[in-house]
Amino acid sequence: MKDAEDRKPDSDEARSAYTPPAAVAAPAEPDSSTTSEFAVPRGLAVPKTGSESETTSEFAVPDGLDVAPPPPADGEGSAFSTPRTYNAKHAAAFTPASGIPLVRLAQDVPWQDRMRAMLRMPVTERPAPEAPHRHDETGPAVPRVLDLTLRIGELLLAGGEGAEDVEAAMFAVCRSYGLDRCEPNVTFTLLAISYQPSLVDDPVSASRTVRRRSPDYTRLAAVYQLVDDLSDVETHVSLEEAYRRLAEIRRNRHPYSGWTLTAASGLLAGAASVLVGGGALVFVAAAIGAMLGDRLAWLCAGRGLPEFYQFTAAAMPPAAIGVALTLAHADVKASAVITGGLFALLPGRALVAGVQDGLTGFYITASARLLEVLYFFVGIVAGVLTVLYFGVQLGANLVPDAALGGKPQPLLQIAASLALSLAFAVLLQQERSTVLMVTLNGGVAWVVYGAMHYTGEISPVASTAVAAGVVGLFGQLMARYRFASALPYTTAAIGPLLPGSATYFGLLGIAQSEIDSGLTSLTKAVALAMAIAIGVNLGSEISRLFLRIGSAEKRRAAKRTRGF
Repeated sequence: MKDAEDRKPDSDEARSAYTPPAAVAAPAEPDSSTTSEFAVPRGLAVPKTGSESETTSEFAVPDGLDVAPPPPADGEGSAFSTPRTYNAKHAAAFTPASGIPLVRLAQDVPWQDRMRAMLRMPVTERPAPEAPHRHDETGPAVPRVLDLTLRIGELLLAGGEGAEDVEAAMFAVCRSYGLDRCEPNVTFTLLAISYQPSLVDDPVSASRTVRRRSPDYTRLAAVYQLVDDLSDVETHVSLEEAYRRLAEIRRNRHPYSGWTLTAASGLLAGAASVLVGGGALVFVAAAIGAMLGDRLAWLCAGRGLPEFYQFTAAAMPPAAIGVALTLAHADVKASAVITGGLFALLPGRALVAGVQDGLTGFYITASARLLEVLYFFVGIVAGVLTVLYFGVQLGANLVPDAALGGKPQPLLQIAASLALSLAFAVLLQQERSTVLMVTLNGGVAWVVYGAMHYTGEISPVASTAVAAGVVGLFGQLMARYRFASALPYTTAAIGPLLPGSATYFGLLGIAQSEIDSGLTSLTKAVALAMAIAIGVNLGSEISRLFLRIGSAEKRRAAKRTRGF
């Protein structure tokens, strides 16, 4: 207030215009010559302290109430400038005014879970990143980091990984090199990523197109190991080293030869025919039909035909063998032969990935995957229906109920489910170290399904959903234990649950002009397929919600035991 009073005039008094004559003495003036009606009457003097100003304001601070002077005002700055109260070390401790709860991510969980949790939050709500440790003092080369991220995402997406897991891997790679303000975007054929250093800097974006897809889970596991090493604070992987390892992963040959894959497709078809009631002769016939179909599909692929025609060609030999056995009046269940051949062709992997993308919010990618499944299914339908139509015209008496006759044989069917899962794992080019685990997981799935459906007389759709949930739960547990992808532990294990018989019965009904029964069986096949996909995804989510396997100390010990 002192500064305000210094800016006022010396006094606020109103002086009179009357001047006394020269001979008349002017009356003695009081200490203050103020003549306002608010002046203090004479004789009512107020003691003065000598330190206060004569003139006071109604806004003046009363005597005895001292207030600390306000801090000096900040200079006018940018709206993007850091507040004075901001501390970078404790930035993650602030909670926005909108009431978003504070998020702290545990460091002893796999990087997939941490990155997935961060991707499900908006950028402004993500925790502060860890201190970067993968680059030198000059900082990472942003374009090269983004290029490495896109190449890793391309291998994962081409290998059949879900869109959310691909985004989590891309996000983990960027954060490992200090690029925390990045946004990956994954669709069915396009990968894109954008990095913005700050709110006032221009963003850097890059994209990559995925044109070819090949299920190779050995390569998928190697890519996961690379991302795991990049995310590990104890493992220093330079950018050049990451590029070198990625090039080695691309150059690696498939672990199984072409003829091994053909034999695996025959084993898969034969085991599937046993699951639906076939015997030894049915096993051999289904295996031969599946192997012929596989070789025919390889021939079409070598001529550059699209996958639609490859599936159509591969579906014809099993159906043709079944019709031929029926025309020859052999004591063979032809429907079991055809059903076994269809098992090797049903796109269960793509179906599970498509439903998983839809459940996690990637609707564009899910729609594209499911459309791909639909085209493959239409190709199978076209091939089988063509053969069945000519078989019916030639007088083949195909009885759908023949495949379901007889009593269940638990031991034989469990052995067949194990063989089917083993063959499926080989077809997916899995690592040899994971084949045994996924085979056992497939056997457990069939035991659960058989106990509920055959013993408990529960509907096949509900039994399939529960069995698939067990597959997803066990597969996620094994993947978390080994810090790897869950696909190699779940995809092959759902093989015994695929709706091969329902698909065949639907096609047979349509071929025999029984449209109602055919559409009913096809609807059942679709319901079983959806139950498998939802069950696998639900089992995986349950394991992430309630179970925490492993810690940093356990993982370091495991790495030392493996010789890393």
